[in-house]
Amino acid sequence: MLGLDPVTIALRIPVLLIVITVHEFAHARMAYHFGDATAERQGRMNLNPINHLDPIGSLMILLVGFGWAKPVPINPLNFNNYRSGLRWVSFAGPMSNLVFGFISLLLFRVLLSAGLITFGGTNSSYLIVDFFQQLILINVYLALFNLLPIPPLDGSKILMSFLSDTHLGIYRQLERYAPLILIGLIVTGVLGTIIFPLARFVLLIYETIIQYIPGL
Repeated sequence: MLGLDPVTIALRIPVLLIVITVHEFAHARMAYHFGDATAERQGRMNLNPINHLDPIGSLMILLVGFGWAKPVPINPLNFNNYRSGLRWVSFAGPMSNLVFGFISLLLFRVLLSAGLITFGGTNSSYLIVDFFQQLILINVYLALFNLLPIPPLDGSKILMSFLSDTHLGIYRQLERYAPLILIGLIVTGVLGTIIFPLARFVLLIYETIIQYIPGL
């Protein structure tokens, strides 16, 4: 679990605004691509973070590093292809955070390589390093958390897009228990034992890719 000192919490606020905005905008834009303009009509297809904050989900991100945003309104019946639309619109949010996390790490390495920031330097340099570290981690944590196949997380909708009508009906009967399951996983720490090792694996992939970039 990430630290909870005042500086860490303060730095997470702008990080939170950035990663949630990217996540929800990606959902809205992908839905628009598949023919559903619901989010666009309701003013959610934009980069205004205030439109995308969920109080409880935002608090979870501040405290433990992963949580959720206010879901973008989507009507899958408007999709040109229901299953394909549901799948890609749901995946767009987590994928945007995984891509943004890599871009953040890449920019961080460029700044380090250029000597513009250093570890153990001035206070301002320390804050910039900490900011990038949290930006990278929370992007990864948010993506992995939302890929869990537990309603109403994105992973549940991705799974639903692959299920047959019979299995889909059974799965939807379990939705009523989903909040309790999610809370139980968080309180017991099981969620962390799932997400943190996966996050280390994703970061390893990032690092492996960056090794092939000259100068970094």
